[in-house]
Order: sequence, then C-alpha cells, then structure tokens
Amino acid sequence: MRKLLFLAVVAFSLVSLASVSTALAGSHRLGLGANYWKTLDDVNVTNIDESGLSYLASYQYVPEGIFKLEVNLEYYPSLGVDQKAFWSPEVFVLVGGTLYAGVGIGDYFNGDVFSDTPFFMLRAGIDFKILPFIAVDINANFRFNNWDTLKADDIDTNTIRLGACVRLSL
Repeated sequence: MRKLLFLAVVAFSLVSLASVSTALAGSHRLGLGANYWKTLDDVNVTNIDESGLSYLASYQYVPEGIFKLEVNLEYYPSLGVDQKAFWSPEVFVLVGGTLYAGVGIGDYFNGDVFSDTPFFMLRAGIDFKILPFIAVDINANFRFNNWDTLKADDIDTNTIRLGACVRLSL
C-alpha cells in the first residue's frame, strides 16, 4: 500500500504541475544528468556493486522565491543484483538560489517490485546559468539506503553521490 501511495504522490505531482503550468508564476526546467555513487560500507555480498554511475531525467519547478520542487527518474544500468537494471523515482524540495540545499525521498524499482521502504536524501549543490536558458547543477548527496528488497541479502549501507545535471528552461 505504501508503494502505491508513493507512486500516486509522484504521479499527482507531475500531473498537477503540468496542468497548472500556465497559471504558475515561475520557471519550468527539464534536465539530463548523471550521478557517481559509492557505498559508505563494504558490501560483503558477491555480485553487488559498491560504486557506479546512474543516469537521470529531471523536471524542476522554480517558483518566484527561494524554493524549488524537483522530480527525477534515475536509471541504474546494473547494481550487480541479478544483473537487472533499476529505476528510482525521486522527489526533492530544495531551498536557495545559486547555492542550495534540500531533502528528498525516493524508491527503487527493479522491473518487478518496489522496495519495502523508501530512501531519504540530503542534497547540497550549486546551480548556475551558462546561457540565459541553460543551467548546470552540480550537487553532492547523502542517501540513507536499505537495499533489502533488491534481493541483496539485507544490505544496509548509506551512499554518497556526486551529481551533475544540465537543465533547459522552458
């Protein structure tokens, strides 16, 4: 039930933002990026990656003021678990301008099932324009993970992440 509620919230957020975009003062930005991630603890399970790259598609709503709402869909080509690709929907609330910080929540999906518990994230970054309609976002993240439903023998380790995203203002 919790997984269904999480998906409903993400879907409702996307539909709501898209349907009222003309009424909302602020900018809408689409982005593509990548994250390098590394587990903080050694994972003593065979066939489990302890670091790697993931790729993401991102939507960001930037209203007037200091807040931003970001919705990402992250793709992991493989975590080493059954050699499957994983998807991770994520939602962030960010505060700041060029320098910013925020919190987020997300979940893993391996093509068959969502994880039993969502993960939470802390993020700090720098977001700057390179052209009037193109911005670069470089960020550091701390993710509180529990990989139990990735069929990974109850791995419980947090990850640090360095990310970059190029965003196009609409």
